[in-house]
Amino acid sequence: MRTIVQDLISIFRSKVIIIFAGLLTAVIVARSLGPEMNGILASILVYPSLFITFGALGVRKSSAFLIGRKMADEEVVFKSIIHLWIFSSIFSVLVSFGLVYFTLANKPSLELIMLSILPIPFSLLNTYLSGVFLGNNQIKEFNEVNWIPNVTTLIFTYFLVYVLKLELVGVLLAQTFGQGVMSGILFWKIGASKLFSFKFDLVVIKSILKLGIAYAIGLLIVNMNYRFDVIILEQISTPFETGIYSKGSVLTQYLWQIPMLLGTIVFARSASATDKRSYSLKVCQLLRLSLLVIVSCSLILILLAKPIILLLFGDAFLASVDVLKMLMPGVALLTIFIVLNMDISGQGKPLFLVKSLLPALIGNIILNILLIPKYGALGAAFSSSITYTLGAILFVWHYSRFTKIKLTEILFYKKEDFMLILGVLKKYKIIPTK
Repeated sequence: MRTIVQDLISIFRSKVIIIFAGLLTAVIVARSLGPEMNGILASILVYPSLFITFGALGVRKSSAFLIGRKMADEEVVFKSIIHLWIFSSIFSVLVSFGLVYFTLANKPSLELIMLSILPIPFSLLNTYLSGVFLGNNQIKEFNEVNWIPNVTTLIFTYFLVYVLKLELVGVLLAQTFGQGVMSGILFWKIGASKLFSFKFDLVVIKSILKLGIAYAIGLLIVNMNYRFDVIILEQISTPFETGIYSKGSVLTQYLWQIPMLLGTIVFARSASATDKRSYSLKVCQLLRLSLLVIVSCSLILILLAKPIILLLFGDAFLASVDVLKMLMPGVALLTIFIVLNMDISGQGKPLFLVKSLLPALIGNIILNILLIPKYGALGAAFSSSITYTLGAILFVWHYSRFTKIKLTEILFYKKEDFMLILGVLKKYKIIPTK
C-alpha cells in the first residue's frame, strides 16, 4: 500500500494543476460567453467529445495492458498505435462532423463545426501514446500528457476569448492548440523513427484492437451516461437551459479528479499485479478513503453552492446553483464505479461495466425525455443523479460477486483505513509526529 501512497503524492501536484487550469478556463468561458452561448458550445462539443472517447478505441488501456504484461515489444506497439491513429482520426472526424451538422436542432455555422472537430486527431494521438507510459508505470510522463494540454488551453483561452473577444471561435481554437502542443511535445520526446513505419504488424494491431474495442464500447457507455442529458437538452430545450446545466455540472468534473487521481495508480498497478485478490482489497481501501474525501467535498459544495457559482461564473448562472445541488448525491456515489472500474479494467475485463451502466444509461435517457420538457436543466440534473446512483449500486454488487469480496469488506470502514490516513499526514508533516 505504501508504494501506492507514494505514487499518489508524487502526482498530486499535476492533478492540482489540471483542476485549477480547467476551472480557470471554465470561468473565463462562462463570464465571456454567458449562459446561452455556453449552451451552444456544450451542444457543439458533445458529439466530438463522445467520438474522441470511442475513436480512442481503448488503445491507451489495451496498449498499457499489453506492455504491462510484457506481451508485445514497446517500439512495435508505438508503430501499431500510429497506424490505428490515422484510421481512427479519419473515422471520428467524419462521423462527428455528420452528427453535428445533421442532428443538432440549433445548427451552428460551418466554421464552428469545423473548429469543433479540429482537436480530435491531436487528442486521439495524445491518448494513444500515453498508454505506453501507463503500461511501463511511468506515472510522471503519463501525467504530463494530462496537465500540459489543460495549461496550454487555459493560456490560449485567456488571449483568444478574454483579450481578443473571439467568443466561440476562440474557445474552440484554444482547445485545438492545447492538444496540438502536447502532440508536438510527444513527437519530440519519443522521436519520429519510433513512431512511423510502413510495415504493419497485424498481430499486435489485432491484439490492441481485440481488447481495445471492448474498452471503447465500455467507455462510450460511461460517457453517454455523462453527456446524454446535454444531447436531449439541445434537442427539446433551449441553449440557455443547456448552458445553465453545463456550468452547474462542470464542478463535478473536478470533484471526480480525486478518484481519478487514485484510478491512474490503480490501473497501472493492476495491469501488472500477480495477486489479484490482495490488490483488489487494497483498491477497496482506496475507495473507502476517496469516498471520505468526495462526500466531504460534496457537502461543502451543497452548502456553499450559491456563493461558489456566483463567484466563479457570475449572476447570469444563478440557476446553476440548484443544478449543482441536485447532482451532488449521484456524483458522490459514482465514486464507487470510478475507482473500482479501474481495477476491473486492469484485469482485462472492459465490458464488465456494461451490465451495470447500460441499465443506468437507459434509465437516464427515459428520465431525461420525461423531465427535461417541464423542468429543463433541473430535470436533467435529477435524472443524472438518480441514474448515477443506480449505476454505482449495480456496479459494486457485480464487483463483489466477481472478486468474491463481501460488500461489507468493500464498503465498511476499518481501523487500518484511519491508521493509513494518520500515517500519511505524519509522514508529510501535516500533523506533528509526536
